[in-house]
Amino acid sequence: MDKTSPSGPIGIFDSGYGGLSVFKEIQQLLPQYDYIYLGDNARVPYGTRSFDTVYNYTKQCVFKLFEMGCNLVILACNTASAKALRTLQHNDLPAGKKVLGVIRPTTEIVHNYTKTNKIGILATTGTVKSESYKIEVHKFNPEIEVFQHDCPFWVPLVENNEINTEGAHYFVQKDIRELLQQSDQIDTIVLACTHYPLLLPVIEKYVPKGVTVISQGPVVAGSLQDYLHRHAEVEASCSKNGQLAFYTTDDPRDFETKAQIFFGKPVDASHISV
Repeated sequence: MDKTSPSGPIGIFDSGYGGLSVFKEIQQLLPQYDYIYLGDNARVPYGTRSFDTVYNYTKQCVFKLFEMGCNLVILACNTASAKALRTLQHNDLPAGKKVLGVIRPTTEIVHNYTKTNKIGILATTGTVKSESYKIEVHKFNPEIEVFQHDCPFWVPLVENNEINTEGAHYFVQKDIRELLQQSDQIDTIVLACTHYPLLLPVIEKYVPKGVTVISQGPVVAGSLQDYLHRHAEVEASCSKNGQLAFYTTDDPRDFETKAQIFFGKPVDASHISV
């Protein structure tokens, strides 16, 4: 870390709104830091796009956050973490800048929950196709078997605030059943999309007793806290005034309306071009 870098906010990036569910947990656990949230809502969804497209979009947004003074950026997006994080970390980071994702913190802790060593991943099509969860889980715990299922209707249900509708119950029940049909020994399910925790009241109705459901927000927040404790130079580069700023590449008024569903309180957003 370049010791001459002035301190700046922690950047939180997502392709849309889902990352706000992670940001909410981070800000509650670590309220002393400044944060900038950037949602690339004009180009959502990322989940169905190619690796190259997701990488290019993610890089543009991350570098915008760097320009705005962030020295540390969290990719609060499973698709960006799956398709762009590794390349960004290996090839693109300027001196003194760090980027972290949401997949590794989640895969590091799943062994604490499973007794059968069989876990399920519920995710977008892009995240499932990337195989990122299988790869990362096996790095830390090669004995764990990973079963995946994509849930293409869950994100639209959440973003259209149809969480308690008949359609939500139908698709949640159907997708959980199809995941669990892959193995009757799955005892842990990871919600590997930042939208999915908003469906938890519905999800819990259809997950059998004894199966643990893991939401990423608290896991990522705790991992970030630990990371900052272990990396004093990165922690020193994060400013601490308790200030929040929200930016979107789309209409800020529309963003504010939907963001409240994920963040749990009103937000004041501004438009930004990347």
